[in-house]
Amino acid sequence: MSDASVQAICKAVTEGEDVQARDLVTQALAAGLAPLDVLNQGVVAGITQAGEMWKANKYFLPDVILAADAFKAAMEPLAPKLKQAGAPSRGKFVIGVVEGDMHDLGKSLVGAMLSSAGFDVVDLGINVPQDKFLQAVRDQQPVILGLGAYMSTTMLEMKGIIAELQKQGLRSKVKVMVGGVPTSQEFADEVGADAWGKEALETMSKALNLVGA
Repeated sequence: MSDASVQAICKAVTEGEDVQARDLVTQALAAGLAPLDVLNQGVVAGITQAGEMWKANKYFLPDVILAADAFKAAMEPLAPKLKQAGAPSRGKFVIGVVEGDMHDLGKSLVGAMLSSAGFDVVDLGINVPQDKFLQAVRDQQPVILGLGAYMSTTMLEMKGIIAELQKQGLRSKVKVMVGGVPTSQEFADEVGADAWGKEALETMSKALNLVGA
């Protein structure tokens, strides 16, 4: 019963069935399945499989969007149970898309993955000006600041944000991750970031490494 339940959740997430994914998670929890098992074997496994389909060119952007929506829907009944189960808190992760950039899909998926890993995600949204990032670092005191850009014309905003963090004496207080389609490890090194997230699952893994998890 347990295996069948988590496999069904995995399939629903992978195939982008948001209502079904949420209902199956609710049913699995009501049946007494451990929240962490539902998360890892069902929800995360499903979005990971969707990512693998994307890499293999078997999925296209609409498929990824549907899978991301199903992931978020599945997390709705699951997130409170994970907190009750004592999932370890990893600290705050402030995330946002830099000024001039309106793309939201990647950030939303990364945010959902980070939440599932125990981070308290503070989502600043899209088209976020430099001052708002800096203020969030001062006010929220996150362990990690995540900067996203999806156009080559906007990714240089990241360099300015990191430089200003340094100038204001904030850089040593927070780890910085960068990500988005036009970015690379070379770019991350160039702008002085602590890590580069190629895609959502890798971002989650590297974020956990940064906080020693």
